[in-house]
Amino acid sequence: MPVKKWVKILLIVLLAVVLLAAAYVAYVFISYHRIGDQPLTPVQTPDTAPSLSAGEAYTLVSWNIGFGAYEEDYGFFMDGGTESRAWSKERLTANMDAIAGYLKQQDADFYLLQEVDTDATRSYHVDEREPLYAALFDKSSVFCQNYDSPYLLYPLTKPHGASQSGLLTFAPVNIAAANRVELPVEGGFMKLLDLDRCYSVSRIPAEGGKELVLYDLHLSAYTSDGTIATEQLKLLLADMQAEYDAGNWCVAGGDFNKDLLGDSSAYFGAADQEYSWAQPIPEGVFDGYDVQLVAPLDESDPVPSCRNADSAYHAGQYVLTVDGFMVTPNVTVSDSAVLDTGFAYSDHNPVKMTFTLN
Repeated sequence: MPVKKWVKILLIVLLAVVLLAAAYVAYVFISYHRIGDQPLTPVQTPDTAPSLSAGEAYTLVSWNIGFGAYEEDYGFFMDGGTESRAWSKERLTANMDAIAGYLKQQDADFYLLQEVDTDATRSYHVDEREPLYAALFDKSSVFCQNYDSPYLLYPLTKPHGASQSGLLTFAPVNIAAANRVELPVEGGFMKLLDLDRCYSVSRIPAEGGKELVLYDLHLSAYTSDGTIATEQLKLLLADMQAEYDAGNWCVAGGDFNKDLLGDSSAYFGAADQEYSWAQPIPEGVFDGYDVQLVAPLDESDPVPSCRNADSAYHAGQYVLTVDGFMVTPNVTVSDSAVLDTGFAYSDHNPVKMTFTLN
């Protein structure tokens, strides 16, 4: 075949590749959308108490379940690992059943869960709410969709795909009303990596006609720096302050994607590599707000709430505490702790808090 013909074929192939790549990039940006603020529909049950009581101790468990994929031998490609999906549908289903069973064993009053997939390529289109609803059937609940991402065509050998995922809240009293509050995110290409962000607000009746306002949150992780997560936190703090000023009790919990201990390495030792994705909360962020951070820690036996999922869990891996709570002054916290699962089910350990409404 003449050289000119080979060159022509090569140029045609190259042009086709460029056009396909451009079409895909256009699809991703055109498909990208933010869900926005919206009301949510709580699931109510006749098995709950009519209202919460002041002076009674309640327990709350918060857990980022890592879309059911992050078993202890799992490493995620966006964290430096190799995997883009759960190992298999069978392993994911078994792990979700184990997560649901573990939560039920905790016998908590409230549960705040993050990264619960409803229809995602990465979790084989399993609706992960179902085993959770079955295990906690006697609770009122509300689901808040966090993001609805376009199809991510990477890694090429096994694309991460499209994801619909969110926050799931359970309460021992019927949730009277709930809503989704949109958080600021980075612009440009980074918004495609960090996806949409929000927190959910659940209004739960309490004695005296007041309410416990319960927040389920998952702040940004994949950003160029930590400023966006700080802006998100300030928005949430302002919301809690307004509710506190109105006479309500406020409790927030979830994945802050911030080093809540300030320097987790002081408690868990230095990692075998340097990481910078989880910065401490900057000084002064809480100034002017009647809100207290509750970072779970047992100094005599410290347990981290999160591992860097760059590979299977191992000694020397980067670990820290990014999961915790916030409360207003009319809420007394008597205990908070990280529950040690050995990262068997997720790249996060659950965190637990006992509190009383004053």
